[in-house]
Amino acid sequence: MPPEPPGDTSLGEIARLFLKLGTVAFGGPAAHIAMMEDEVVRRRGWLSREEFLDYLGATNLIPGPNSTEMAIHIGHARAGWRGLLVAGSCFILPATLIVGALAWAYVRFGQLPAAEALLYGVKPVVMAVVAQALFGLGRSAVKSRTLALVGVAALVAIALGVSELVVLLAAGLAMAALRAAGSPRPGTPPGGTMRGVGAAVALGTGAAAVAGVTRVSLWGLFAVFAKVGSVLFGSGYVLLAFLRADLVQRLGWLTERQLLDAVAAGQVTPGPVFTTATFVGFVMAGWAGAVVATIGIFLPAFVFVALSGPLVPKLRASPLAGAVLDGVNVASLALMAAVTWQLGRSALPDLRAAVIGVVALVLLLRFRVNSAWLVLAGAAAGLIR
Repeated sequence: MPPEPPGDTSLGEIARLFLKLGTVAFGGPAAHIAMMEDEVVRRRGWLSREEFLDYLGATNLIPGPNSTEMAIHIGHARAGWRGLLVAGSCFILPATLIVGALAWAYVRFGQLPAAEALLYGVKPVVMAVVAQALFGLGRSAVKSRTLALVGVAALVAIALGVSELVVLLAAGLAMAALRAAGSPRPGTPPGGTMRGVGAAVALGTGAAAVAGVTRVSLWGLFAVFAKVGSVLFGSGYVLLAFLRADLVQRLGWLTERQLLDAVAAGQVTPGPVFTTATFVGFVMAGWAGAVVATIGIFLPAFVFVALSGPLVPKLRASPLAGAVLDGVNVASLALMAAVTWQLGRSALPDLRAAVIGVVALVLLLRFRVNSAWLVLAGAAAGLIR
């Protein structure tokens, strides 16, 4: 389906889509991005696969929650600055409310409600959604044998434990070097790129500076989570390491058990894992703390996308910068593939779960069933079990 022209998408359409995704998007950033690809590329034609891949590559090069940043990029591409705010806020809101309710139950009863049955049926469906997205995006990203080799090399490097950011940068620079070697007059990235990166670094540095607080306060909560949102690359497990260093070891605001329960709440609920901040904020300062912590950890993502989003089309227009994006895109898909493999080992514990995953994949590829309905069906299957 060819992409619709920008500006034809109402704020109501954007809000409805991302409220739905924020409610049913289980499985972490790779699954969230796969569901977004299904909705905005295959079903609605809001973006072409090439545009979607460029935004995906851009989100992997800035700190913060990748799937939330992808939602913000899509909103900005479809409806400008208002779309940016609506898409990001609506994607975050359902998870924030759900995690806030879990935090209330945790404070009231001293433990998290069980979610194992629900996730038993959801996880295989999530794996099918990610596999379908990898297949579709891979056909657009791997445009040459060289890009295929770069993707394989990135996958091997990730399997060997090389840092995700190092892999992304190496893939981009390798493609840029090959493009420069094969072109007598290569293009150069626009000057605005460095200004955007400089502003992003300044934001992160400033947030880190104000985070040196020693008492529990709303301002202190905001400062800690704004710092984390400004400098964190990687998965929810990296988030655990950052929060442990700040909240448990340096400030002593949480116990190890409370932090692990907070991260678990972010992992077992739909939407971005960064809503762990909502749980921590509630535990320490009630609903006011939950709101402040949530704003603190997500605000940098809006700023980074606002700075970098307008540059993505300009980068694609430059031959040399376009080569960097090509390399980053295939490395991003390698990251998704590695995460899918790692999660698949726990998502498919037995034959019944494997059957759920296979059926979901067939329904996605052959009948193009909406992934949101499949997630709900998987949840029902898990609860019935």
